[in-house]
Amino acid sequence: MDKILKIGGATLNQIPFDWDHNVANILAVIEQAKQQQVSILCLPELCLTGYGCEDLFLSDWLAAKAWQHLLAIRANCENITVSIGLPIRINGITYNGACVISNKKILGVTLKQNLAKDGVHYEPRWFDAWPSGVVKTISMGDDEVSVGDLIYEVNGIKFGFEICEDAWRKEKRPGYKLCRQGVDLILNPSASHFAMGKSELREKEVVIDGSEKFKCAYLFTNLLGNEAGRMIYDGDIIVAQHGRLLHVNNRFSFRPVNLSVCEINFANPELTKHDQFTDNKKQNEELARAATLGLYDYLRKSKAGGFVLSLSGGADSSICAVLVSEMVKRGLNELGTHQFCESLSLKDSENAKELVAQLLTCAYQSTSNSSAETFRAASELAHSVGAEFHSWSIEDQVKSYEEKIEQALGRSLSWNTDDIAKQNIQARSRSPIIWMLANIKKAVLLTTSNRSEGDVGYTTMDGDTSGSLAPIAGLDKPFIIQWLKWAEKELGYHGLTYVNNLQPTAELRPLERVQTDEKDLMPYKLLVEIEKLAIQERKSPKEVFQLLAATETHPNLKEYVKKFFRLWSANQWKRERLAPSFHLDDINVDPRSWCRFPILSGNFKNELNELDTL
Repeated sequence: MDKILKIGGATLNQIPFDWDHNVANILAVIEQAKQQQVSILCLPELCLTGYGCEDLFLSDWLAAKAWQHLLAIRANCENITVSIGLPIRINGITYNGACVISNKKILGVTLKQNLAKDGVHYEPRWFDAWPSGVVKTISMGDDEVSVGDLIYEVNGIKFGFEICEDAWRKEKRPGYKLCRQGVDLILNPSASHFAMGKSELREKEVVIDGSEKFKCAYLFTNLLGNEAGRMIYDGDIIVAQHGRLLHVNNRFSFRPVNLSVCEINFANPELTKHDQFTDNKKQNEELARAATLGLYDYLRKSKAGGFVLSLSGGADSSICAVLVSEMVKRGLNELGTHQFCESLSLKDSENAKELVAQLLTCAYQSTSNSSAETFRAASELAHSVGAEFHSWSIEDQVKSYEEKIEQALGRSLSWNTDDIAKQNIQARSRSPIIWMLANIKKAVLLTTSNRSEGDVGYTTMDGDTSGSLAPIAGLDKPFIIQWLKWAEKELGYHGLTYVNNLQPTAELRPLERVQTDEKDLMPYKLLVEIEKLAIQERKSPKEVFQLLAATETHPNLKEYVKKFFRLWSANQWKRERLAPSFHLDDINVDPRSWCRFPILSGNFKNELNELDTL
C-alpha cells in the first residue's frame, strides 16, 4: 500500500529578535501549508529568533522569550507537523535546536551536533555541539520536553534531522545513524549563507547524495534575504528521494514567505513525481539576484530614505548604481507596484525610472584631474537608470587643504615628493559633502570599494571607503568588470557603454601622468590568482610563487607576489574599518565576517626573503 504524504519546505525572510515580524511570517506559512494539506512542514534554522543574533545567543532571556513565542505558535499547529528552529538554553549553555510540534503537541527538540566554525561562521562562540546518541528530558515551564538526538514518527513516517552544518561534515553526518534506524525522511533546516556557485554544490552533495546514501527522502530549506546586514540567504528549497532530484524552487524571492510542497510516495519512490526546474544558477545572474535582494532588505529593514552614491564613472560606482536600478525592476516585477512601493515608503509608480529617481541620488565630484570621459560615463549611466544626478567640483576644497599644509610646513607640495598625500586629499575631500547629502536625504551612503582594493589597501580611508554600506566589497575587480559588460548586453543597461570602454583608474594624479589601477598595482587577473592562493588557501609567499610560476610567465611575477604580501600585511588597519559588506563569494577579506589578520605583524619579512633564494 502506498504511503503518500505532502511534505512542505518554507523559506522565511526574518530579522534578528524581531518577534512580531518573525512570528507573523511563521504563522502565515503554517496557514498556507494547512490550506495545501501539508502533513510535515520544515522551517529554516533558528527562524524564530533569526540566525544573526550573535552574542545575544549567550543571554538567558533570548532563548526564554523564543520559547514563549513557540508556545503561542503551537496553538496554530492543528492537524499539521511543523519543525521550527530556535535556540535552547540548558544549564547556562545554548544549543541550536529544531522543535517538532505535531497537532499542537511538542514531540521534542533535535539539537545540532556539528557547528560551523570556518569562513563567515562563529557558531562555537554561541552554541555547544550536542553529542550524538544522547537524549535528555528537560523542564520548559509546564512541559517536560525530550531534547537531543531524536527520531520522530508521524502518519507512519519516521524522520530525523541534519541541521545545516551537520550535513557538510562527511563522515560525521547524523544521516548515517538515521539511515541505520530506518528513517523515511531527513529534514535539513538551514541558515546557509549565499556564495556564488554554492547552491549547485548544496544540491548535489547535501541533498541528492544524502537521499541516495541514506535511502530516504531529503528536504533542505534555507533562510531568505539579508537578515542581519552582511549575510544574504538565497531561500533554497530542495527535495530529493533515493538520489533523484524532485523539486528546486526559484531562489531570492522578494516575498517574505515562500512555501514549496512536494507529494512523496514513501512506499514506492519511483512513483514520486518530480517538478520542472527553472532556477537560474549562472554566476552573473546569481550575483544580480543576491545583491539586489540584499540592497532591498537593507533599505527596508534600516528604514532609510534611499541610497546616495558618489558616481565616478568607473566600474565600482557604476555597478552599485546598476544594482539599485535592478533592485527596483526585480522588486516591481515580483511584488507589484503597490506592495513594492509601500515596503520602501515610495510614491506609487509603475515606471521603474521614476522609482529609481526617488531612491538613488548620485553625484560626480570632479577635480582638475578628472576627465571628460569619466564625467560622460557617470552622467550617461545616471540618466539612463533614472537616478537623480548632480555634479560639482571639489577643487576649491582640495586647494584650501593643500594651502594650509604648505603654510604649516613652510614649503610647497609637489607630485614628486608628496604623491600619496596629494592623491588622498582629493578622495577625502569628496567625503564630507556626499555624507552631508546622505544625511539630508536620510539615506544609506554606498561606498564602492571592491575586494581587490581591500587586499592591497588601494583605497583612501575616509575617502572612497567612506559610507555606511559596501555592497561590492566581497567582489574582485575582474568579476565586476565582466559583470558590467554582461549587464550591458543581457540586462539592457546600454548606459554602461561609456563605462565599459574605460580603463580602470583612480584619476587622482594629473592626466598627463596616465594613471591606471594596474599600473599602480599589478595586473588584476594576477592579483586575484595571488589572493586565492595566499588568502583563501593560506599558502606561504614561497608556495604562492612556486604554484604560479608553473603556469605564469610574467617577468615580474616574483615582485608582484612580494608586493601583494607587503601591501596585504601593511593594510589590515584599513580592512578593519571597511563599511559592512555583503558576502557574495567564497572569499571575503572583511575581518569581522571572514578573514582575521593582525594589524601589527612581521609583515612576512623572512618569508619574502626566501623568495630571493629561488
